[in-house]
Amino acid sequence: MQEVLTITATPNYSKRTFTIRKFYDGKLFAKYRTIKLPMDEFESCEYNTHGDWKAFFTSDDYYVVSNNFNHSVCR
Repeated sequence: MQEVLTITATPNYSKRTFTIRKFYDGKLFAKYRTIKLPMDEFESCEYNTHGDWKAFFTSDDYYVVSNNFNHSVCR
C-alpha cells in the first residue's frame, strides 16, 4: 500500500507567513512555518501548488514548529 503525502499551507496575513503541515495517510506528521516573506513573495505563495510546497523544502526559508507526532513514517 502506497502512503499518500498531503501538504497544506495556511497563510497568516498579518505576519506574512505560512504554516505548512505535512500529512501521511491523513495523519499529521510535521508542522513548519515560513520566515516572514516580502509582500510580493507572500502573495505569490498563495497560489503555490502541492509540488511548489514540496520544492519549497529545499530552501532555508522555513523552520520546524513541531514534528513530534509519534508516527512511524519518517520523511
